[in-house]
Amino acid sequence: MEYLFVLMLNYEKIAAYFAIHYKKEQMQVFKFGGASIKDAEAVRNMSDILKRFPDEKIIIVVSAMGKTTNALEEILHLKLDELSIETAIQNLFQYHSVIISKLFEKNEANILQLLERMFEDLKIKLSGVNKSRYDESYDSIISFGEMISSSILLEFLKKEDFSISKIDAKNCISTDESFRDALVDWEQTKKSIQKIIHHEFSQNQLVITQGFLGGTSNGKITTLGREGSDFTAAIFAYCTNAQAVTIWKDVPGILNGDPKKIKDAVLYQELSYQEAAEMTYYGASVIHPKTIKPLAIAGIPMHVRSFSSPEKGGTIIHNCKIVHEIPCIIIKEKQSLITFKLTDFTFITEALFGKIFEALNKHHIKINMMQNTAISFSVCVNDDLHRLDQLINELKDDFSILYNKGLELITIKNCNDSLIERMRAGKEIYMEQRTRKNYQVVKGV
Repeated sequence: MEYLFVLMLNYEKIAAYFAIHYKKEQMQVFKFGGASIKDAEAVRNMSDILKRFPDEKIIIVVSAMGKTTNALEEILHLKLDELSIETAIQNLFQYHSVIISKLFEKNEANILQLLERMFEDLKIKLSGVNKSRYDESYDSIISFGEMISSSILLEFLKKEDFSISKIDAKNCISTDESFRDALVDWEQTKKSIQKIIHHEFSQNQLVITQGFLGGTSNGKITTLGREGSDFTAAIFAYCTNAQAVTIWKDVPGILNGDPKKIKDAVLYQELSYQEAAEMTYYGASVIHPKTIKPLAIAGIPMHVRSFSSPEKGGTIIHNCKIVHEIPCIIIKEKQSLITFKLTDFTFITEALFGKIFEALNKHHIKINMMQNTAISFSVCVNDDLHRLDQLINELKDDFSILYNKGLELITIKNCNDSLIERMRAGKEIYMEQRTRKNYQVVKGV
């Protein structure tokens, strides 16, 4: 009898173990970007995609709708320049209210009232922004885009009879106070996500949260870097041991060039983690640069699929040994070229390099390309007026600084001579370099 009782206890433990791990295997993370939820038709399409997975538990990570982040940036800059923000706020409110009016019946007024309250909160936050705390102000304002979209989508998916709840990413993803490019506290984040997700999935099949956002230990909102919702999806997948991550995009998958600019772009059926990471490093915009590492560590595959053709497989990024020899063309717009030059006939030394790199790191400026001569050092970086002004002010006493903005950086992996000439043609060349397989050029637009 005692033997039977022990067997029963062990059976319960074994059953509980397999139940937990079966749930893990069935969990997925879906990320929907701004284009995939830009209007009422797109939101309904999102719902249709979710209906294709009736038996799966899914964490849904959403961006702000359409170009909302750009609109909020404009509103913030108008406020900081002490200009009127009323028209810009009204336009943004109207954009969201039109989507609501097409998704909900007139008698479902609670969601519109929620939108009104959120915009009132936005106005209150705007009253406290400050140029001296630009990065912190940025995060507190820009975060409204994801908070609004996740609230609207939650109510619509409830209406569509999904079993769903919403969690706030700022309560899940713990970061430091490096506003606009916050660093994740992985240990605390994993604890928080596992606890919250376990509770939510005990009651619902779907959980929706905001991309791009995190939170500090003292309750401040942070962001993970522009276009950081992909990274958010990877964080949730890593912390929950998800089966896979799927990024739903307005392209058929990952191509060897932007199809809007490269007419003969070719779709990659699969990529290794390493090759995908290199592409994001050089600026491939289809995936955020920080996304690959946590997925590679955990061995979680990522699918990049078209939200307009969800039946197609798109591209899978996973642990494989495929090496692609076809050229990959990566175009980064809105680039600045900064040249630090010595004027006293001395040479650029390691100590001076160190001073420049220290300042770049201090102001969270990533180098996309660099080159030096005997008396100068040039870097190509993303246009970011606020951060670049700080950098130049810090180094102007040590160097003569030349500055060009509004440029374009083109990187060709697996380059060939004819493609290089094609990419160089017709524009002023500011800086270029070539290695055995890769070519980069900074040029006018």
